[in-house]
Parts: sequence; C-alpha cells; structure tokens
Amino acid sequence: MLDYTGRRPIAQDKRRIDVADAREMLRSTAELRDQGLSDRDITRLVGSGDLRRVRRGRFVPKRDWDRLWPEGRHLLHVLAVVADADRPPVLSGVSAVAVHSLPLYRLMPERVHVIVPNPHHARSVGDLLRHEADLDDSDVVEVSGLRVTSVARTVLDVSRHTRIEVGQSVADAALREVSVHRHRVDEERAAEWRDDMERRLSAMPGARGVRRARETVAFADGRAQLPGESVSRLRLRSMGFQRVDLQVPVESPFGWDWFVDFGLDDIDAFGEFDGEGKYLDPSMRGDRSIEDAVLAEKRREDWIRGRTDRRILRWGDEHISTLRSFASRLAAFNVPVTSDFRLDRRPRSR
Repeated sequence: MLDYTGRRPIAQDKRRIDVADAREMLRSTAELRDQGLSDRDITRLVGSGDLRRVRRGRFVPKRDWDRLWPEGRHLLHVLAVVADADRPPVLSGVSAVAVHSLPLYRLMPERVHVIVPNPHHARSVGDLLRHEADLDDSDVVEVSGLRVTSVARTVLDVSRHTRIEVGQSVADAALREVSVHRHRVDEERAAEWRDDMERRLSAMPGARGVRRARETVAFADGRAQLPGESVSRLRLRSMGFQRVDLQVPVESPFGWDWFVDFGLDDIDAFGEFDGEGKYLDPSMRGDRSIEDAVLAEKRREDWIRGRTDRRILRWGDEHISTLRSFASRLAAFNVPVTSDFRLDRRPRSR
C-alpha cells in the first residue's frame, strides 16, 4: 500500500533510479483504485500535492517525485508515455539518456522523444515529440524491456541537438562507463570508443550538429565523475586553461591514494567541484551522514594541502552556470582573470 500521509521529503534522500525503480513508483488510475482509492480520493490527493500526476492516468507519490533528480523524473514520464503507446516506440535523445541512466545537466525535458522511420507518422502531439530518422540495427537496443537508441547513438544525437553542457556531460559519462575503473583509464578502450564515434559521425555527412558532436567526442574524458565536473572542464577551457588534469592522485596518510577532481597546473593549484550529490546522494556518500561526509572532506583537504603545498579551490553548481559566474568565483580566490573572463598568462612581478 502506498503511503499518502503527506510527509515531506528529506533533502538528503535525493536518489537516482533505474527503469525497475521507476516502474515500482509509477501507478495507473486502475492500480490506485485496486489499492482502495476512489476517483474522488485521487483528485483530492493530486489537489493537496500528495500525489503527482506524471501524465493523464499515471501518478507517483509527491514525496517520491521530490526525492528524484531530473533524470529520474523524466524516466517516470517516459514510462508513462510508453505504457499508453499502441506499439513500443524507439526512445531517443534526452529520453534515451534517462533510460541509459546517463546525466541530464540542468535539463528537465517537457516531452518524451521517440524516433520513427516514416515521415508520415512523425507528427508530434502533446508531450510526445516524434523525430523522423533512419536507424541501423546497431542503433537500437533493449533496456529493461524498452526499445531505445544505443548509448553511442544517444551520445551523438544529444551532442548534436542539445546545449553543449548537456552533450558533454553525456559523452563523458558514456566514456567513463567503458574505459574508467577506480579512477584509472583504459586507454585502449577509450581509443576504441573514439574510433567508433568517429566512424558513426563520418556516416552523417552534412547532418546538423555533426561538427559540434565531433568536438564533444574529442574533448570527452571519462574521468569526469559528475555532470558538474564535465561543465567545469568546458568553463576552464573557455577561460584559457591549458594544463588541466583530472582525478589527480595524492597519497593519503593511510597508504592509499586520494583523488583530487582537478589539477590546475596553469596556476599551481587543485580544484574540487562540490556537487550536491557528493553529500546528498546516498549512493555517493555511502553509509555516512552528511555531517560525517563534510568532516571527512575537511580532513582530506587539510592533508592534501599540507602534503602538496598546493591550495585547493572549491566551486559548486551555482558557480558554473555561466562563464561569468565561474570567472567571478575563481577571481575571488585571486586567480588572475581578465575582463573578458580569460586567464591572464602574463608573468607576475615579484
């Protein structure tokens, strides 16, 4: 029986979900009736905010909705659309991103995206956006019973048609899945991934967004562990940083390595991206409380600074929303930033 007590979600319970989780959450009108709710009860719960209508006839408890990141919320919408479809669609673009458990950086899609081969059936209606495109057999896979574009095709579609921040976050995450293990890169597998993506791009001559997708693939780095780290990389590149390393190892007092998000060799410093998930997402902080996670991070930072004699610059989601805001954040740490938000490389007088 679902809990409709109206209890509000706790912020630190933000979570990520997959298709199986989303199916457990989503309820149809018929299922709610089977649980003893009348149509009047359903209307009342929606009106009070305790029940969230994902789509007509498809609902999720509001407390569950509030706990989800955008990817999970869109995944629920995807399942609601698929449940109402006459035939299984091929999910694509940002909707395929959600199914593949890839990130959607600052994006909450309003419509579910699918690909159809026949232009006469490509009319979009309501919250369903149909794209007409040709797909090879290798472009379509099945994930938990859903037909969806492959990860490779999804990366290219999103890189071509969405904001660069979204595309880069997706590309970095996809590359991480195939080439990074415990912070270490398998260069051979990374090269194979790039070769495959380049082959696919070469088969799209003249298609919209191919040039940008090619740049996104070339810049991709699987060591970026969060979308915010991917966007930080873009901002640093735009500011003129040339020597940026990721997941830099520093030996801990316990004999193993700690890894710092960014090595900023241009300014002889480290950089750490403090995304909300680092402290709020249970899957990332483990069994520790938020307080324990913050304290452990403080001790870790003290050791790294003492060990390397390098300062650590910290920034969060709110600082990377624009190049201006990021430049302002770095300038606050006395990083030499010019009026056009570029790193000043002139030698400093002593």
